[in-house]
Amino acid sequence: MTVLSQSDHVIVVGAGLAGWRFAEAMRREGYLGALTLVGEELVVPYDRPPLSKQVLSGKWTVDKTVLATDERLAQVDATLQLGVAASGLDVATTTVHLADGSSIAGSHVVIATGSRARRLDFSADRRIHTLRTIDDAQRLVDDVERLTPHMIVAVIGGGFIGAEVATALRARSLRPIVLEAANRPLVSVLGPEVSGWLESLASLAGIELRNDQRIVDVLEDGDDLRVLFDDGHDLVCGAVVLGVGAQANDEWLATSGLTLANGVVVDQHLLATPRVGAIGDVARFELRTAAGVELTRLEHWQVANDHASALAHWWMTGTAPATPLIPYFWSDQYGKKIQLLGHPSPGDDVLRVSGSDELEKWLALYSRDGVITGVVTLSQPRALMLAKPLLESPTSIGEALVLAPWAG
Repeated sequence: MTVLSQSDHVIVVGAGLAGWRFAEAMRREGYLGALTLVGEELVVPYDRPPLSKQVLSGKWTVDKTVLATDERLAQVDATLQLGVAASGLDVATTTVHLADGSSIAGSHVVIATGSRARRLDFSADRRIHTLRTIDDAQRLVDDVERLTPHMIVAVIGGGFIGAEVATALRARSLRPIVLEAANRPLVSVLGPEVSGWLESLASLAGIELRNDQRIVDVLEDGDDLRVLFDDGHDLVCGAVVLGVGAQANDEWLATSGLTLANGVVVDQHLLATPRVGAIGDVARFELRTAAGVELTRLEHWQVANDHASALAHWWMTGTAPATPLIPYFWSDQYGKKIQLLGHPSPGDDVLRVSGSDELEKWLALYSRDGVITGVVTLSQPRALMLAKPLLESPTSIGEALVLAPWAG
C-alpha cells in the first residue's frame, strides 16, 4: 500500500466521536495533507455518553461535552463543513456529494456517520423523546423541567440508555417508570444469568421497572401523554422517552456500490475499498476473538476510538495495531457501574468468580467451549482492567482461575 502524503486529501464523513478521533489520530501519525470533516449537525464534535448521564441529570451543561475545543481544532487543522449531511459517495473518484447540492473530491474517504436512535410508530411520535444528540438532550431537558416533582415519565426500553435516562430523571426528583418488553432488561445482551443478577438494581435505586410490557400506542392527552398496553390498561405520564436501540446511518451510501449489511462491510483493516474506510457505529467489521472471527457492528465508545486509531495507523504506516481490539463498554445506571470486556454471546457459560449480589459488586467470566469470551463486572472497575489480559490471547477457564488477575 501507499502511505498517505502531503498531497492527499482525506474526507471524513461524520463529525462524531469516531470521525473526530480519526482526524486527531491522523495528525498524531504525522499526516500533513488536507483534512475535511463533514457533519450533519451544526455543532463541533462532542462526546455523547455524558448526555444521558451528567447533562440529563443537570450536573453538566451541554458545552462541557465538546471534544473539538478551539485548541484542539487548531492542532488538527481540519476544514469543518458542518450543518450539511452527505447524500452520496462516488467510490471511483472518492467524491462525497452533500445534501445542499455541493460535492467534495478527495483522495481518501472515511465513513463515520454513526447510528441514530430507533423510533417506533406511535401516534404521539412528535412528542416522544430519543436521546442521541445535543439537540435531543436539550429538548428533553426543556421538557422535563416543566414537570412538577414526582411526575411520571415513561421510559420505553430497559436497556443501557433506558436505565441511564431513568437514573438521571430520578435525580431530578421525577418518577421514571421503565417499561421493558422482555422478561428482564439486558437479557438479549448479557444473557439470562447476568441480567438476573442486575434485575434488582432498579428497585434498590427507587425506580419502578415493569417487565413483559406490550405497548400498542402512545397518544397525546392534553399536556400529558397516555401509553396504551395490549391488555387494555394505560399509563398517563408527563413525558415519554424511547430507548429501543439504534440503526446504522448508511442509507446515503445506497448507490455507492459498497457492501451494506446493517452497516458498511469492511475488511480487517477497516477498509471497504483501498481508499474508502468505515469506522465506529456504522462499520460492520471483522472482530477476531478467541472464539474465532465474527463480522459484527458494535455501538461502543471505545470501539469508535480504537477504530479511528487503527485506520489512521494503517493508512500512515501500512501496519496493523500491535494489540488486538477488545471491545469495552460501560453503563452508569441505578447508582452502579456495569462494565463489559470482550464480545460474549448471551448464550455463553457464565461463572461468577468474585463478589456477590449481597456485596453489590462482583466479577464474572463468560466462556464458550471452555475459552474466555468476556469479563463483566458490577462496580469493580479496577478488577475488570486487571482481567483484560485474559482476552488478549486464548485463555481457558482453568487457566483464568489459576491466574485470577482480578484479585491483584
